[in-house]
Order: sequence, then structure tokens, then C-alpha cells
Amino acid sequence: MFNCFAFPRKLLIIGVVFILTACDASTSTTHSLAIDQVEKSNEGWPRSIMTSKGLLTLEQPPKRIVSTSVTLTGTLLAIDAPVVASGATTPNTSVASEQGFMRQWDPVAKSRNVTALYQTEASAEAIIQANPDLIIISEAGGDSAMRLYEQLKDIAPTLVIRYDDKSWMQLATIFGDLFGLEAQSQKIVADFEQKIQNTKQQITLPPQPTTAMVYYQDGTGANIWTEASAQGRLLTQLGFTLAELPESVKGNISMGVRNDIVIATGERFPDAVNGHSVLLFSAAPPREQALKENNYLQLVNAVKNNQVYAVGEDTFRLDYYSATNLLNRLQQLFGQQQ
Repeated sequence: MFNCFAFPRKLLIIGVVFILTACDASTSTTHSLAIDQVEKSNEGWPRSIMTSKGLLTLEQPPKRIVSTSVTLTGTLLAIDAPVVASGATTPNTSVASEQGFMRQWDPVAKSRNVTALYQTEASAEAIIQANPDLIIISEAGGDSAMRLYEQLKDIAPTLVIRYDDKSWMQLATIFGDLFGLEAQSQKIVADFEQKIQNTKQQITLPPQPTTAMVYYQDGTGANIWTEASAQGRLLTQLGFTLAELPESVKGNISMGVRNDIVIATGERFPDAVNGHSVLLFSAAPPREQALKENNYLQLVNAVKNNQVYAVGEDTFRLDYYSATNLLNRLQQLFGQQQ
């Protein structure tokens, strides 16, 4: 009978070392990937992406994508990703359709028969019923379904990704590389980059620097967009300079692990509105007057000089569709013919 304990000790050690070395070699490229970096095999598939939850590998292009993030869905639709269902927000509002989809891309979703999984509160049961071969979860934001991750990852491959630190164009590139939709993502990004350059050449900026923000309906404060936000990045590309926030404002706020906004409320709110002009996101023109009538902001330069501009109700979440609308709005406001 073969006696494993009689096996020469030196050879046993060599064998163990060989096994460990082989395992390490097989995973070395995996460990070298940065978060959100995509790796493709020489044959095209499989493809892998490093996430905060570890490596996710797709053996073939997904055919039934379920997006739990209404923010990410617009970008997925823009690159023709096979989205079959999406989470939704509160329906029948100024920004959302009767399904709870964003108005800027709701017609596209309807034309592609995308169904609404749920409205506001993520439902694992609804996601499972959609029979996905890939589930996408946003790691941050109000539409994050991270609490369901452990449950969903056993149903289908589940991609966890952030959007608060990326533009929609960066997201489109990542999705395109991972899903085999490189041509679609490259074209739409290139087209939009050209639109940015055209807009930049056709507008005259308001007084700089600018405070870009979402003004609360009750007038008590605002979310100030930072340079890390999609909104801030786009404005910077157009030539805007975002006003630097005082340390006293930055030190008083937090919103989980998000780095795209700074919350400014109470007595620190006027200190945060320190740009020579103000752009109001997620706002229609009537909000301009509401801000200018705020008693706490009467000494703010932008208010005193009547440099307050609403840039559209659909600009809280920037995807290809809402970002295009934003460029059109900026051209209307600051176009040289004005």
C-alpha cells in the first residue's frame, strides 16, 4: 500500500512549493488590476473587472442586464447595453415618468421594453424575477442596493461600481470594455466630447469662479458639487472654475463615503455660496428667484449681481441624455448671440 508519510520529505516540500507557485501565478494578473480596471483575454472573452468586492469575471457578453441604479441605467442605454429591467425612483414628478424612469431617457427605455423593477426601495424578489445574467449595483448614492449584494451575488454575476467619482463617459468606457460594446461606447463618448468643444467655443462664461449646487426646496441649504462630481468635471471641461469652499464649510459635513458633494446648511450656507456666479442644478428658472429672495444670501456676490442661473431639472443625475440637455441649456444661457 502506498504510504504518503513515506514520501520523501524534500520532494513533498518541493511539490507544495510548486502548487503554491502555480496558484500565485494564476492570480498575479488579478491582483495587479486596479479598481474598475477591465482585463480582456487575448481571445476577447472572458473579461474581468476588479471591484471593491473582488474580481468579477464574465465568460461571455451579457444578454439580460438588470440595473438596480436608476442613475447608471441612462449610461447603459446610451451604449446599447442589453438592459431588460431597472430600478426606478418616485414616479410622476418633474424629473421622473409614470414608471419612475428619468424623463430624459424614458422614451428610449420604452422603445426597448425596459421594465421598472421597483420604485425607490430595492426588491430582491423583483430582481430575481427579471432573470438577469448580470446585475449592476451602485456602491454609493440614494439608488444604491448594496444591502442586497450578498443575496444577489448568488443569483447572477453582480457588478458593484461607483458613479459619484466618475463622469458618465468614464462609466460608458468601463461598461463598453466589460460588455464587448467598445465601438458603441467609443462613438458616443467621441460625439459628446465634440459637443463639449462646440459648446465651449459658443458660450461666454458668467463671472468666475462659479458655485454649482442643488438648492434645497425649503431654502435651508444646498448640496455643493465638487470637482470630483460628474457635474463639476463637465463644467471644468467647459472652462468654468469651481469656487473653492472654505475649510469651515467642508469640515462640517459628510454624506457617507461620497466625495462628489458637500452639504452646506444653516449658518455655514452663505459661506459656501462664494462664487461670483451660481448654477442651480436640478432646478427650473423659478428656483432662481427663490434663491435670490433667500434672506440669508442677500450679501452673496452672485445674488447681489444677479448672476444666478437654473440649468435644468434633469441635471441631478448626469448621463448622456441629461448631460446633452445641460449643454443645450448652457448654450441658451450663455451663448454668444445672447
